[in-house]
Amino acid sequence: MKIPDNGRPFIARTRFLVIALLVILVYSYGWQVTKIDLGELVRDFHLVKPLVSELLRPDLITQDVESTTVEAPFQLAGSFAPEPPKPSSSNTDVPQIILSMPKGAIGDSLTVEGMNLPPEKPGRLFWVNSIEQEFPLGNFSTDKNGNFSMKIAVPESARGEKQTVKAVLTWKTGDWHVSSTLKLTAEKMVETLFLALMATTMAVLFAVPLSFLGASNLMTRHWPGTVVYYCVRTGFNVLRSIEPLIMAILFAVWVGIGPFAGMLALGVHSIATLGKLFSEQIESVDKGPLEAITATGATPLQIALYGVVPQIIPQFLALTFYRWDINVRMSTIIGFVGGGGIGFLLQQWINLLKYNQAGTALLAIALVVIVLDIASAKVREKILQ
Repeated sequence: MKIPDNGRPFIARTRFLVIALLVILVYSYGWQVTKIDLGELVRDFHLVKPLVSELLRPDLITQDVESTTVEAPFQLAGSFAPEPPKPSSSNTDVPQIILSMPKGAIGDSLTVEGMNLPPEKPGRLFWVNSIEQEFPLGNFSTDKNGNFSMKIAVPESARGEKQTVKAVLTWKTGDWHVSSTLKLTAEKMVETLFLALMATTMAVLFAVPLSFLGASNLMTRHWPGTVVYYCVRTGFNVLRSIEPLIMAILFAVWVGIGPFAGMLALGVHSIATLGKLFSEQIESVDKGPLEAITATGATPLQIALYGVVPQIIPQFLALTFYRWDINVRMSTIIGFVGGGGIGFLLQQWINLLKYNQAGTALLAIALVVIVLDIASAKVREKILQ
């Protein structure tokens, strides 16, 4: 074969070009399959901006609040709803809002007047359509007599027969204090930590003995041990292939929704994961002590106790702490399917569109994961020294 001036065979350069072409083809096809459109990140950012804004304002401290709500009916022109009642007299002391006209069409302008409301308080005006959808119309403040006046237009969202204009005044009272959301989040984070701790402990109790049965350097010397080895390793692989999320659904049906189901799901998955990692640590031990102990006529149990265990204890402890860290993070996800802990609470808040409260849960999760990551790294460093 002719060697080019650069000293590299032509086939080597050709192989590089072929590999580069294959990589380009694979990623081009992957781009099409996943329907990546970077333009949507810019075009539709306004849709997610309010959600992100709420998440970035977690409910940590708060004040007690009081509120007053008053409503006035409105009838769309052309609808078959009964004539709305006449507004009550403004001479009464009852808090109320009065519309300049009780019926009209979309786009019509009208004036909303509030009377006998709490003085010098902020409020917000909403339009409520026939299916109870609320649409904000603007903010207002009452004067020292508790009155306000605001011009609005009948919005396009006014559909159906029954329409309502609603004014909500909310003001804070009392001193600042820790919010109930933060207290509940702290309680659920403690539950999450112990959920992960119990799952990891259960996993270690089963994974340690099974890891010896799944180590090829200990079990494949005779055919009965080889059979056991392949059965154990197959079991590890099967259990690891089932995501904890799926296991959490199964256990939630079996034992009911709650942290017990989450603990079982994480525990079973951790048994397989730690069992595989532990067995690999056993397979990588120094063979010298094993051969020396075997030469003395020691039994397989004695070989494991005196030749293997002293070499693997630091690695086992480091992997256990690391798995606890992983289980804390995974418990957040399994909570979405009834596995208990902070994830279950987070899922409820997201479903109810309470993004301030959800932001509190996300902040707590991030802080706990950061602290655990730092702590587990320090522990593993000390153990492996």
